[in-house]
Amino acid sequence: MTATTVETAPPQGITAQGLRKAYGEKVVLDGIDLDVAPGTIFALLGPNGAGKTTTVQILSTLITADEGRALVAGRSLEHDADAVRSAIGVTGQFAAVDDLLTAEENMLLIADLLHLDRAEGRRRAAELLARFDLADVAKKSASAFSGGMRRKLDLAMTLVGDPDVIFLDEPTTGLDPRSRRTMWELIRDLVAGGTTIFLTTQYLEEADQLADRIAVLDGGRIVAEGTADELKRLIPGGHIRVCFNDIGQLEAAVDRLALSTVVRDDETLSLQVPSDGSIAALRSVLDVLEGAGIHAETLTVHTPDLDDVFLTLTGRDHTAHAPDAYSAAALNPALNPPLKPAENAARPPAKEARR
Repeated sequence: MTATTVETAPPQGITAQGLRKAYGEKVVLDGIDLDVAPGTIFALLGPNGAGKTTTVQILSTLITADEGRALVAGRSLEHDADAVRSAIGVTGQFAAVDDLLTAEENMLLIADLLHLDRAEGRRRAAELLARFDLADVAKKSASAFSGGMRRKLDLAMTLVGDPDVIFLDEPTTGLDPRSRRTMWELIRDLVAGGTTIFLTTQYLEEADQLADRIAVLDGGRIVAEGTADELKRLIPGGHIRVCFNDIGQLEAAVDRLALSTVVRDDETLSLQVPSDGSIAALRSVLDVLEGAGIHAETLTVHTPDLDDVFLTLTGRDHTAHAPDAYSAAALNPALNPPLKPAENAARPPAKEARR
């Protein structure tokens, strides 16, 4: 009996090991590792100049890395760049829309560049214009479009080739809140259809709303990675606020909890108990109160947001910190067990000089 070989499709996510890029003595990326699961949204955060756009340019084959290797949609950047290009779409920081053309003509131009036959190109253009609510303005010049409409058209153009992986480099920059939320819905729809999204953004709420996983890039290195909730738990300042209906219950709770770090407020009859926001931490407080027969009126959990994460993890003098400076234990000793930092957070600092 002969065994049959079953061909499997290549994984549609992104993996990268040790990506490094320098311009002269200026190191932009200092050996970053990435692992983006297929059909998910991965957000890369970081201050200006951290290396976000350089990362997108390398992974989308616009520039080459000095060191490291990567697979995008199962294809090797180093050995099969053409196959990578055929499997991806890129929407940059500025809409790549030709103002001299109509919306439909912009779409058909991309179809021609992708060598789609005329009928298929027209079908894809009509389908995507309708999907992005641009069918009514298909014959209008793109120069008359609002910022939100231009971004939608730009994303629609990216989808003409039906890419497996899409790179969105700050796709909602300059959009008003309504247009931004419209873009979010379009991005979610793409992922629901199996597309992998690699997103860079300056809007922390955007990453919080959209991303399955988030990496924080600073000084060319990934200093932390995890889900939004995991990253928030890295930062000290989270607490459980417990309110009581009389001073006696408050006093009893203070005695029972017996923590030097509990913050007491007699005016509001409340306590703030340090917490990482986990269920285990919440349960431990409830068990103490219930075991002592102490009645609490309300209990709320407060955790740091991504703004706190961003400000804490970026803009530091890396040379002044020990290799584990970005670990959960270092930032918030209350965490148990600590969330491990990204491995390349422990790399030695890059030598910096003027480009």
